[in-house]
Amino acid sequence: MNKVRRTLAALGCGLAVTAAVAPAAHAAPPGLHDRHPCPDDDGAAQPGFTCWKLTVPLDHSGRTHGTLDLQVGVADAPAHPKGTLLFLTGGPGQEGVALLSRITARMPAVFKQYRLVILDQRGTGPLGAVTCPAMQAQVSGSDSAPATPDAVDECVHLLGDRARFYGTDQTVGDLELLRRALGVNAMAVDGVSYGSLTAARYALAHPRHVSKLLLDSVVPHHWTVAGDLNLVGLTAEPRVLRDVCKAAPACGFDPAKDLATLVRRRSTAGELALFGDVVGYEFLDPTYRNPDPIPGSGLPGDLIGALHQAVAGDTRKLDAIEAVMTPADGTPATQLSAGLHAATLCDDLRFPWGTSATPSALRQPLLDRTARTLPASATWPYTTAVALAQSSVQTCLRWPAEPPSPNPSGRLPYLPTLVLNGDRDLSTPLEWARQELAAASPAAKLVVVKGAAHSIQNREPGHAGRDAVIKFLLG
Repeated sequence: MNKVRRTLAALGCGLAVTAAVAPAAHAAPPGLHDRHPCPDDDGAAQPGFTCWKLTVPLDHSGRTHGTLDLQVGVADAPAHPKGTLLFLTGGPGQEGVALLSRITARMPAVFKQYRLVILDQRGTGPLGAVTCPAMQAQVSGSDSAPATPDAVDECVHLLGDRARFYGTDQTVGDLELLRRALGVNAMAVDGVSYGSLTAARYALAHPRHVSKLLLDSVVPHHWTVAGDLNLVGLTAEPRVLRDVCKAAPACGFDPAKDLATLVRRRSTAGELALFGDVVGYEFLDPTYRNPDPIPGSGLPGDLIGALHQAVAGDTRKLDAIEAVMTPADGTPATQLSAGLHAATLCDDLRFPWGTSATPSALRQPLLDRTARTLPASATWPYTTAVALAQSSVQTCLRWPAEPPSPNPSGRLPYLPTLVLNGDRDLSTPLEWARQELAAASPAAKLVVVKGAAHSIQNREPGHAGRDAVIKFLLG
């Protein structure tokens, strides 16, 4: 079971903040230094790559002194005819450098033409992961399960004044310094999951330095309150479950109604856990119906069948699946930092109470007002209560007031752009990809990969999505 949780985090696709912080007077100038082998998760060197440290300001505005060292992995052979491709992992909080070999193995044709560059974004990876022990143990790789108030408070205490420097705008500044350190005028930028938001924000800030933009499993670059409450994610589950039930042999029942029935038998905590389990199940089986044993557990699969049996009163199969999906020993912060996840989202998102600058005392009353006014149709088959119980809402409710990251609403720049999403993705639903396409230029194209779930380039069982990526990048 623990192996399953670690696998989910790796596929994606924090007493200490271990990123080095030094006085500005002693900071190395921006640039790559401290050459070393690129380690994988087991510490073994990945052949064909060289790693460096990139020293960046803690605060790109210059108002607060200090630096961070980020680990950067670069393919060794420099003479690639198509130039440099910067690959951005997601989470936020997911490591990057340890995945170098995996990414190249999935699309070797691309990386014969492009020099691959991956970095551990600020607050991630073995060099600088934000480490909040209680939060890491409780939520592991979950996007929905909230940490306890004590765990949130511990993380806030450990981060201290540095909490406000982990928003996406600071990462965009890091990426521009990386481009300059690499000595390239323009890069193809490829972002997966939350990395797609970072990629889009970089393209908005530095359009002349992006040659092509690839957004895989999309998080829209402009946040709304509906996005923070995950209303799209809650209401996407009926669409996906009904779609898979149409495949032969058809289910002969409505899985969305089964889900709604089970929701109403549960407490809010149980309802939230069920939501997270349905989302997480896509990483094990994007058909949601495969009866074969779940990898790493030996227990039978078929989530849709388990939901139907539970409605009839037999919960054994659903209980077994939920046990597999429940975090046990957790994912290491170096692989997926829960503390960085919280710090970034609390700075980036837009909430029922406004932005991260809203005083703490005003937040709960404004959240309560949303609870009274949110219609049931906005969350069905779930209840209004589960939207307000989302991890980001409950964590950021307690997060200290701080200046928010910008939330640009403008169109993406006129660049060759590929938007890529699986139609069975529940982590970043297809509806988000369509929203981002509407905000893109006429140069953008959407490719919907049928039967695929989250992270096409990393996890697609077929090849249609990767074929589209290869055509886009090499055409």
